[in-house]
Amino acid sequence: MKIQFKSLIVAIAVVTSVQAYGQYRDHATLSRDLNDLARSYPTISELTSLVKTEGGKDIWLLTIGTGNKHEKPGIAVFGGVEGNHLLGIEMAAGFAEHLLRDSETQEVRDLLSNVTFYVFPNVSPDASQQYFADLRYDRKWNARPVEANRANRGEGVPFSDLNGDGYITMMRVEHPAGTHVPSRDDPRVMVRADLARGERGLYLMFPEGAESNNGGRPAENIEGGVNFNNNWSFNYQEFGRHAGPHAVSEPETEAVAEFLFDHFNIYAVFAFGPQDNLAQPMRSGERRAGTREITSILRTDETINRLVSSRYREVTGVRGTPVTTNVSGNFMEWAYFHYGRYSFSTPGWWFPQERGANSEVAFLKYAEESGRNDIFVPWQEVNHPDFPERKVEVGGIKPFVMTNPPAEMVSGIVESNYRFVKEVAGMHPDLQFIDIEVDNVGSDIYRLTLSVHNRGFFATIAEIGAPNQFVRLPRITLELARGQEILSGDRVQQLGRIEGTRSREFIWLIRGRGNIDIRTGDINTGVINTTVNIR
Repeated sequence: MKIQFKSLIVAIAVVTSVQAYGQYRDHATLSRDLNDLARSYPTISELTSLVKTEGGKDIWLLTIGTGNKHEKPGIAVFGGVEGNHLLGIEMAAGFAEHLLRDSETQEVRDLLSNVTFYVFPNVSPDASQQYFADLRYDRKWNARPVEANRANRGEGVPFSDLNGDGYITMMRVEHPAGTHVPSRDDPRVMVRADLARGERGLYLMFPEGAESNNGGRPAENIEGGVNFNNNWSFNYQEFGRHAGPHAVSEPETEAVAEFLFDHFNIYAVFAFGPQDNLAQPMRSGERRAGTREITSILRTDETINRLVSSRYREVTGVRGTPVTTNVSGNFMEWAYFHYGRYSFSTPGWWFPQERGANSEVAFLKYAEESGRNDIFVPWQEVNHPDFPERKVEVGGIKPFVMTNPPAEMVSGIVESNYRFVKEVAGMHPDLQFIDIEVDNVGSDIYRLTLSVHNRGFFATIAEIGAPNQFVRLPRITLELARGQEILSGDRVQQLGRIEGTRSREFIWLIRGRGNIDIRTGDINTGVINTTVNIR
């Protein structure tokens, strides 16, 4: 009865944590919840801090699995890929909470016996914490004290809250050399003047409080810091804003990369972040002429991406597609093109927007139709020391609201995406021996034939990972009885890449009788064994 009562208390605590989404969680609250979760499920979960950021915050890793966790197929789940995407943090943390809550069900017990989950709830805690600060602004970068031009940054405040509302929005300045005008579709939104329409710019645009240079232009370096989602080596943009002094330059990106490369059992990465290849899968294409660089998904990997995308829509019930861009140095593309694993990403939530349409106009229309209030700061005239003789106004869409839904929607989004990842995890590579035959060909010589079948949907290795030295290549190995000899075929050979629901046949000629132990697979596919008796 004591064990049952304790399990009940734990279950109630976790359910309460999962369902109490009245607000997004700051770093301290999330840290406390993760520690409570790990203590509640000590036999199947382990919480560790990979590293501390420049801002002194832990990058948490919650490992969930049973048995020898690192010796079977693994999936890495990431939140906080960009610091202003608070929903991704809740989706990753919520995934772990739901998985542990359901760990007493037969379905999840079976899943955890075959797959290990490595959950990184927030890899951008310096940036996401800005949502909870007294001064709130859309921040994606960490606390590294270096400006975008790589000069040392002073200790000055990067923004000024000119209207005293606690938000940093935008500032428009009437100016004869203006570049922007109010949108014809929604005059609250400022857009670039369209010369083709005969429009003449009326305003210069700045972040609120940003100082201009002496020429009346925006300052080039508002605040230092590096964006986790711009700091990866694939398509890294040298001297890109918030890209860092070099690829993988930050404590958090370096620690994550080292962990991933050290864990050969990981075969897939799921990121809850701004990039998307689930609502709209990636497309394969030809390589650019004169280069060997692979810049589009390979064809068999595209097939898996389409399958997973189809399941994403069916399980989560999402409609439409988010308008996203694959920014330079982003994590999702690095995980596929350079890490060599299946890589999936979704923002989890988006508002309707036609391609080519202005995103702010589309958001304000959506907000009005869905009854969302308190998302826009009306333009208000203020005094600015840099423009003493010009009209300066502050206003615009509030920070964070375009990338994150209202907190009361989070629980449903977390639940549906948990069910999706759980289902896809069940599609992991899954090897079995089939069609085992032994034929006596005379003179104490036997022909051994068998096939290794992958009954999972994922290939044993992503096509992109086949030539990658950091991807483990499964093998098949024979252990002979005393006196036996292989006449044809190798005792140890590469299993090769076996696509989902496909098989590979192996044939050996063996002299002598006895038991042959056969082992195949590796930690990224699971290892299976069988014994064949030759007599």
